[in-house]
Amino acid sequence: MNLAATEWNGVTILPFEGRLDGNNATAAEQAFLQLLSEGKQSFIFDFSSLQYISSAGLRVVLVAAKKLRASKGKMVCACLGEQVYDVFEMSGFTTILEIAATREEALEKIEAGA
Repeated sequence: MNLAATEWNGVTILPFEGRLDGNNATAAEQAFLQLLSEGKQSFIFDFSSLQYISSAGLRVVLVAAKKLRASKGKMVCACLGEQVYDVFEMSGFTTILEIAATREEALEKIEAGA
């Protein structure tokens, strides 16, 4: 999994690609934690290229959400495909996380204090 973070209007975009599962969840979590340690506090997790997320992948998202809440940061999950959205919905993540259909909508939510 390539997690090449980019900046957009002061928000860090993390594009997840392929699969987020036990094989790469630790690397994804470390990439996020590194950005957090660099002082990044606003994130869009872009799932537009993610085909599959396992419980290990969900844990990465949950860890990120908890760390950002604790540090008064912001995170919006954007561009969830149907399969990924279904997993989020079944796990209850759609009720506890901010979800956006597009990057633009995610940015608006962050700017509005999501």
